[in-house]
Order: sequence, then structure tokens, then C-alpha cells
Amino acid sequence: MELLDIYDENRNRTGKTFVRGTSLPAGQYRLVIHIVIFNSEGKMLIQQRTPTKDTDPNLWDVTVGGCAAVGDDSRSAAHRELMEELGLDIDFSHERPYITINFESGFDDFYIFERDDIDLTELTLQASEVQNVQWATMQQVLAMLDRGEFIRYHEGFIRYLFDQRHHRGCHKKLI
Repeated sequence: MELLDIYDENRNRTGKTFVRGTSLPAGQYRLVIHIVIFNSEGKMLIQQRTPTKDTDPNLWDVTVGGCAAVGDDSRSAAHRELMEELGLDIDFSHERPYITINFESGFDDFYIFERDDIDLTELTLQASEVQNVQWATMQQVLAMLDRGEFIRYHEGFIRYLFDQRHHRGCHKKLI
């Protein structure tokens, strides 16, 4: 049983918790994080979920995703999930989410990195969560999505991740 904090519409913790997998009433929210790692060749590090996962077993996904547990903020949840699922230790202390998506029952923070120092053979995959990892081009991810092998993101969102990974939403600095 995993407990998660409940947030209000302004992302403030309410002091209440709920059990992961249960529904939240209207006006109560949860925090989710995703980490998307690219290499300098423009390939995304993707992971394949285990066959024992409750949701989307065996499907491929972006690098890492998960819920913020009780006491986590976005950065600590991202650091913890990355360590748990892949054994990667990236410092999030000066990072902000690249994108935040508001969804019906919460907030989803996406962190995006470019790293060339990741050797797939040295990753420590969490056996209960991840069965495989690989680097993939946008075309490969879109083909997997089309075949039903990738988690059901909108095609435009996958394109956005690839296209905007260096731009933080715009091409020119705003003053």
C-alpha cells in the first residue's frame, strides 16, 4: 500500500493522504513526475514496463515515470523514481520541470535532460517495474505508438518532446 499526498488546485499539500490506485474526489489532486532523457543524437531513452504491472504491462514508455509519495516534492520524487527504476543518480536540486501538464486528478511534471554518459549495460533495472531499456528515435517511438506497443501518449506530445527538448517552449529568449 503506497500513500500519496493530496494537493489542492494550487499545488499546495492539504495535509491529507490517499492510497495509490484509489480515486480522488473533485477538487483534490495528486502529483506525478516523468523524466525524459535524450542523447546528443536526438534519441530518447525509453523503458519497457514489466508484464506484471497493473497498468500498461509490457508497453514501452518514456525514460521514467511515477507518483510523488508522501513527503516528496516534485524534485525528490523525480530523483527517487530515477534511482529506483534505472539506478541513475541525477541531481535535481537546481532543476525545474520542463513541462507541467494539468490533468483531471493532478499535476504531471516532465523533466527533460540530454545526457551522453549513460551506458545501458550499467543501468540497474528495477525488476518489478522495468524489463528493458533502449535508445529510440522519434520515428521509432511513433511507430511503436502506432502499433500499440507504447503507452498511449498523443502523437503530437511525443513530437513536442523531441522537437522542443532544447527550447523550453519557445525559440527566442523573452525579456
